[in-house]
Amino acid sequence: MSTSKPIDHAVPALVPPGRAADRALVERCRAGDLGAFEDLYRQHSRKLFSLACRMVGSPTEAEDLLQEIFLTAHRKLDGFRGESALSTWLYRLATNQCLDYLRSRAARTDQVTETLDEEPGWYQPGQRGLAEQTVSKIDLERALTRLPPGCRAAFVLHDVEGLEHREVAEVLGVAEGTSKSQVHKARLRLRALLRR
Repeated sequence: MSTSKPIDHAVPALVPPGRAADRALVERCRAGDLGAFEDLYRQHSRKLFSLACRMVGSPTEAEDLLQEIFLTAHRKLDGFRGESALSTWLYRLATNQCLDYLRSRAARTDQVTETLDEEPGWYQPGQRGLAEQTVSKIDLERALTRLPPGCRAAFVLHDVEGLEHREVAEVLGVAEGTSKSQVHKARLRLRALLRR
């Protein structure tokens, strides 16, 4: 006489492992676990700082924005439904925070900062290597700040942060085709700016 258990033919819900970990972390945060929010900060702060830095063009301003991003995340964590990855939700919050900051900064000042071309140069002919790389990096960072906010956001998320166009579209709340178009426009504009 066999006493085997009946076979359960129910198919378990397929939840990607990362999403399950995201949900568990969010639930711990919602329950008031401060250690959980510190974990969330440690896991995502570097990438969000990098995004903010490239969006606003200043590490100091990006540091302030990072704090605002995480304050906003803390306040809005109850609104996270788990339909997207936690990182995508945080990118969306961060991008919106950066775009709001850029709009308010533009409203506060009508003048655009001078470009490197208009500043006296410190580069001496014959110097190569680190100085040349530094100038190129500075030129690229400066050129990024001259892109329209939508193009800048799409470019940074796709070309710098490595998100797929569908993820960029989700973060920015636009169609995937719009993401592709914005990245293409950003690349063309950056090439033109860097040639000057």
